[in-house]
Amino acid sequence: MPEVGIRELLEAGVHFGHQTRRWNPKMRRFIHGERGGIYIIDLLQTQRLLEQAQQFAGELARRGGIVLFVGTKKQARDAVKDVAEAAGMPFVNHRWLGGLLTNFQTINQRIRRLHDLERYEGEGQLALLPTRERLSAQSDLEKLRANLGGVKYMQRTPDAMFVIDLKTEAIAVREAQRLRIPIIGLVDTNCDPDGIDFVIPGNDDAIKSCAVIAHAIGDAARDGRLSFTAEEERQRAEEEERVRREAEERARREAEEQARREAEQQAAAAAAATEAEGGGDRAAAEAEVAEAREELGVPQPDPAITPEARTDEVQADVAHPAPPAEDPTPDPVSPPASEVEAESPTTTADAEAQTEPAPETQEQNA
Repeated sequence: MPEVGIRELLEAGVHFGHQTRRWNPKMRRFIHGERGGIYIIDLLQTQRLLEQAQQFAGELARRGGIVLFVGTKKQARDAVKDVAEAAGMPFVNHRWLGGLLTNFQTINQRIRRLHDLERYEGEGQLALLPTRERLSAQSDLEKLRANLGGVKYMQRTPDAMFVIDLKTEAIAVREAQRLRIPIIGLVDTNCDPDGIDFVIPGNDDAIKSCAVIAHAIGDAARDGRLSFTAEEERQRAEEEERVRREAEERARREAEEQARREAEQQAAAAAAATEAEGGGDRAAAEAEVAEAREELGVPQPDPAITPEARTDEVQADVAHPAPPAEDPTPDPVSPPASEVEAESPTTTADAEAQTEPAPETQEQNA
């Protein structure tokens, strides 16, 4: 941020105020003294307050804010226009239209009309109109350029306003105060500093004085605007890089998915072709079996015999077990229960007789 020294302020005549009989007592604290019936402004306070205003304007522009430069008096018109255009900020240097801030929606319609007329002029459509309509459109275009040419790119109300000569721009100051827009003002000894957020005491009637103060604020706003633009470019570049990386990653995944699908399709086609050819895997397996038989010395089967016939032969060679011989003697019929009960005691007696030894045998043993 460029600094403005005391010497530069002295050379520009910023310290000269109005006559002592034309002063506002509220400016007493900014007056250093009186010489030849003219108040002398304290430049030390001017320098300090100017630095504060520069810091505010620069910080506001660095955040993307808008500073509206206003100066419609002849001494400030050129300086306001040059400074605002260099900083990329809107300006009003011809005439303040009532409601420019408080009735911005209506003013915005006139701004759109200005853009339309400029487009018609650039495309050559105005020259094709009848004489009366062409003259009316050209007159309207000149008037709109004079009043709204500096604010034709302002899409919304500004975030701050820089004003030269509070008395001349009283309507603009009241509109900004109604909307609570911060005001940076170059305030002379005959003005009321109340309601001004950043007061810069100084001479507002000299061309050099207006130019020095306007350039100081404009340079700060320009530097902040450049920082904001550079940050926007960096963020835009990062966003483009992120989008590019995402697109590359998406393309890579799609390529991998496409390759996988193609591989699956090729595998399915190969399997279908193998099955149509008669089972290549089975032929390979049979070839391996034949090689193993040759290594083991097992005779190879006759290829003329079909696998089904070979299977039947193998089954015929297997020795089947003989069926059990049938007993020609018929199974005895089970006796009735009465006979079983009658035979049971006899059978028991016979068994006991067989068990007891004969008497002769017992005597011989004795």
